[in-house]
Amino acid sequence: MNVNLRPTKNPMPAQEPKVRAHNYKEVTLGYTAEMAIDEAKRCMDCKVPNCVKGCPVNIHIPEFIAKVAEGKFEEAYQIIALTSSLPAVCGRVCPQETQCEGNCIRGKMPVRENNKPVLDENGKPKMGESVAIGRLERFVADYHNQNYIPVKVNIKKNGHKVAVIGSGPSGLTCAGDLAKLGYDVTVFEALHVEGGVLIYGIPEFRLPKAIVKNEVDGLKRLGVKFMTNMVIGRVISVDELMKAYEFEAVFIGSGAGLPKFMNIPGENAKGVYSANEFLTRINLMKAYKEDNPTPIEHPKAVAVIGGGNVAMDACRCALRIGAEHVYCVYRRSKKELPARAEEVEHAEEEGVEFHLLQNPVEILVDRDKTPKDNPNFGNVVGIKCVKMELGEPDSSGRRRPVEIKGSEFVLDVDCVIMALGTSPNPLIKDTTPGIEVNSHGCLIVNEETNQTTKEGVYAGGDAVTGAATVILAMGAGKKAAKAIDDYLKEKDVIKAENIKKYNEEEANKKY
Repeated sequence: MNVNLRPTKNPMPAQEPKVRAHNYKEVTLGYTAEMAIDEAKRCMDCKVPNCVKGCPVNIHIPEFIAKVAEGKFEEAYQIIALTSSLPAVCGRVCPQETQCEGNCIRGKMPVRENNKPVLDENGKPKMGESVAIGRLERFVADYHNQNYIPVKVNIKKNGHKVAVIGSGPSGLTCAGDLAKLGYDVTVFEALHVEGGVLIYGIPEFRLPKAIVKNEVDGLKRLGVKFMTNMVIGRVISVDELMKAYEFEAVFIGSGAGLPKFMNIPGENAKGVYSANEFLTRINLMKAYKEDNPTPIEHPKAVAVIGGGNVAMDACRCALRIGAEHVYCVYRRSKKELPARAEEVEHAEEEGVEFHLLQNPVEILVDRDKTPKDNPNFGNVVGIKCVKMELGEPDSSGRRRPVEIKGSEFVLDVDCVIMALGTSPNPLIKDTTPGIEVNSHGCLIVNEETNQTTKEGVYAGGDAVTGAATVILAMGAGKKAAKAIDDYLKEKDVIKAENIKKYNEEEANKKY
């Protein structure tokens, strides 16, 4: 393959910011075949592919990119599908810049012009850009989905039943890997639609729901069964799944859906949302539609507290329901924003106003309309903030924000969205004897196998790590699927040995 030495990626086509800020269509439009082939030719096919080491599910990256460069897109998809159950999803929402692309040698090669290195504004050699691995994965997955004629796959069953709790990325991955090995897998989803956080948490303009449905349908063709409206711990317990319904192993991928708040005055006011509630109403229940039975008020000015990907999603959704001003309030500087750079850039382009090095201390309410018996409940009319400065690094390695005394000011808003992270819901822990959690409420697992403290019960994704990325959850699902397979095979061996021993003893009794 002739290597294209262009130092930069092919740019991703996208809707114009002023247009997309008012619709829910996908923002990025995807590569054309010509762009994909051209980008694939930038891959140097390294002898030691560090990009693979950076992928939590170990996609064979150089191999699939080589097929793209040859125009063999379906073959490229089949290579990705060897290790990834959700390529169309990962190609859109994975933080490739810190994983596979972060390890790409092309992103570490100095840019040269006229055989001389190009210097940046600080006088240091300017580095090139990595190969656009994520964009190529998305292209390949979309090509497959648009051209593939679905067929039911016949897999020989091995006679074992496994239950999967949650149909988010970890649950779907675990279910898919086990189904391919012949297990009878049933996925129990608490909501009325399969997909977990991929459906309720990530907006349509970043991850179209039709793509998630297509991935779920692919698992159904593998024989995976789905049961919705099944809140495990309420409708049925983990122990009942294993005893009454004879599931031999259980994987818990129930996510982290319990929102965190700041515990500041006014948080109970009307117009204060957790990002989870706000995004669920928008994404899953389509509350932005006027005739929807689950409406949402259309605020004029919104403050979103936090700086992660969820905060960016909340900001951009607020714009799309008609807010005239959307403020992202974050207590550190732009350098420390945990959201993906691409998401921050898109938010800025669409009109989100960033209030950095600021922190809320009180939510202000309309006292004239506040019930006397509940002074914290009323309509939001503003948010009082203080300015911050960065001090010494804290335990996270980031410089700790320190309040500047006397710097209070008020932002006039009528809606506040708390995007401060989430933790696992304690329901499964509280209803499952033998399950242990850490101080953050996350399930404790063996790091090698993802087995919990209860035999036969495994877990992965946000239920174990707290809120993290889709690809890390998928990696946990894959690890658990392998461990479950090993566990049940070992039980088969023990069972066979016991039967053999019993038969030998019975035979000896006759003599």
